[in-house]
Amino acid sequence: MLSMGRMKLLGAVLLAASLLGTAARGEQSPWPDDPSRTCFFQMLSGVDGEFCRGDLEIIYPELGDVGCAYIPKCHQYRRRISREWGSPRVRYPQAEKGADLRTGNVKGLVLTDYVRPTPPPRSGYHRYQLRLYEQPAHEAIALSPEERVSLGAWAMESFVEQFQLGSPVASTQFLTKYYED
Repeated sequence: MLSMGRMKLLGAVLLAASLLGTAARGEQSPWPDDPSRTCFFQMLSGVDGEFCRGDLEIIYPELGDVGCAYIPKCHQYRRRISREWGSPRVRYPQAEKGADLRTGNVKGLVLTDYVRPTPPPRSGYHRYQLRLYEQPAHEAIALSPEERVSLGAWAMESFVEQFQLGSPVASTQFLTKYYED
C-alpha cells in the first residue's frame, strides 16, 4: 500500500511524463494561444476598483465571476466573450433569500437586450458596467424610444434622476479589449 505522499508524487511524475510525451511527439497543446496553460486574472484597482461594490457578480462560462477584473487574452477568453458566449448570469448574493437575483435567475422587465462586448481594434480597454438599483414601489420604469435604439449611449444620470433611483445598491464592471490586440 502506497502512502498518500508517495501517491501524490507518483501522480505528479505521471502527469509530467505525459506532458513531455505530448511535446516530444510534436502534438499541439489544447490551448494554442497559451501553451503554458497558465492564465492570470488581474483585478481592477484605483478608481476602477472603487466602482465595484456590493458583491454583484457577472458570471461567464469557464471564467466564473469577472466582476472587477480585466478579461485575459489567454484561452481566447476575449474572443469568446465577444463572439461566442451569450449573456452572462448576473447574481446578487445579498438579495432576499429565495429571490431570483440571489440565484442568478433574473426575471422581470428587460429594458435593453444583451449585447456582447465588442471593443474596436486598437482602441485599448473598454469598461462594461452593471449597476443594480432598488426600484421604488409602484414605479413603472421604461426607456424612451430614443434610449431604446441607442444601445446605452444615453445619459445614465438623467435616467436615474427621472425615476428617483438614488445610488446603486451594488455595482461592478469588467474591462476588455479587442480580442486580437
